[in-house]
Amino acid sequence: MKKFVMAALGGTLAGIVATTQVAGPLVAQEAKSNANVYEQLDLFGDIFERIRVQYVEEVDEGELIEAAIDGMLTSLDPHSSYLSPDDAAQMRVQTRGEFGGLGIEVTQDEGFVKVVSPIDGTPADEAGVEAGDFITHVDGESLLGLTLDKAVELMRGPVGSEIIITVVREGEQEPFDISIIRDTIKLTAVRVRSEGTSVVLRVTTFNDQTYPNLKEGMENQIEEAGGIDKVNGFILDLRNNPGGLLTQAIKVSDGFLDEGEIVSTRGRNVADGERFNATVGDLAQGKPLVVLINGGSASASEIVAGALQDHRRAIVIGTKSFGKGSVQTVMPLRGDGAMRLTTARYYTPSGRSIQALGVSPDIVVEQPRRSAEPEEDEESKRRTRSEADLRGSLNNDSLSEDEIRQIEEDRAKAEASAELRTNDYQLAYAIDILKGLAALAPKK
Repeated sequence: MKKFVMAALGGTLAGIVATTQVAGPLVAQEAKSNANVYEQLDLFGDIFERIRVQYVEEVDEGELIEAAIDGMLTSLDPHSSYLSPDDAAQMRVQTRGEFGGLGIEVTQDEGFVKVVSPIDGTPADEAGVEAGDFITHVDGESLLGLTLDKAVELMRGPVGSEIIITVVREGEQEPFDISIIRDTIKLTAVRVRSEGTSVVLRVTTFNDQTYPNLKEGMENQIEEAGGIDKVNGFILDLRNNPGGLLTQAIKVSDGFLDEGEIVSTRGRNVADGERFNATVGDLAQGKPLVVLINGGSASASEIVAGALQDHRRAIVIGTKSFGKGSVQTVMPLRGDGAMRLTTARYYTPSGRSIQALGVSPDIVVEQPRRSAEPEEDEESKRRTRSEADLRGSLNNDSLSEDEIRQIEEDRAKAEASAELRTNDYQLAYAIDILKGLAALAPKK
């Protein structure tokens, strides 16, 4: 027994010696690193004091420190930033769905301000701002070299005031100006309507109201249709949706899934990773689902599209999404300010990261740019004649009045579909897919 104890003690002692020998250089390296950090902080203090005392004009010390903090955060990635007390308060208001501004989500791309997407029904949307536009000037003042927060600050202003932004757009040879009147932005998170027997769920943002609006809208449309059997499927339209709250993206995904992973997040430390799983219950009751995305679909939109695509719960159509696959955590700071810091990447159920790659649709469908049709084409359409227009043509006596009425109703629906195809080709394509799936579904 004594030998066993001694052997154990010997092993422990050897372990201590070995650890000390290995840890020595590591401790020294860490001490050197800490010394370098303190030297850099001393350097920062020296520079701050020189600016405060010797700069040609008197500076606001608080603003100077805020600028230094903001510079430190924005050097990390386009989504990390410092939020002043005013900015932090504004962000809290935005998540509740009402705020003042233009109605665009922007990011920074190689020093330029890029529009992720305009929000439906806002002044920017109605003025013709498009996803992918680059904003180079605000009221004639260049944005080049400004931080994203400073650029956004220039675009803010009193409700009712005019702002002129200069835009560079792919396909346009010259920059051009767009005049926008600032307004109070009231976000309707979800708009639900029916197109024939298909239900369209237009989700514009992911705020506190998104899932409740979606659930209520679906239930109302199903009731108006006369029950779920009268609905051939649902279209989840996430185009130009810049994202928002991760919690709402998870709830919306869960609304169409009965089981399985929705999304996972992975930070620097493995222990900080999280997985979010679906619970039983499908708002669509198993009906076919099509998801619409484009280059303005970002962040939370991509979480939903990726989850439904990986679980083969939906067919995703449109064009490649924006590719924002990182998670930002907002951390309150002293003085009512806050820090928005990128803390993790998110991954779809199959384990793919969307960062910088985006979600690729199952079927690529471009949205054609609208072009005015020549007047003569309209005239020729009006002049088109059929057998029924010929004088003395025979009547069709093989059909009853009800059958003729049904044919005319079907023709009217087909013409409405053709008009929709002209106005919104991607949505019309999605509706056609649902019709095809419904035609192939087994009859009950």
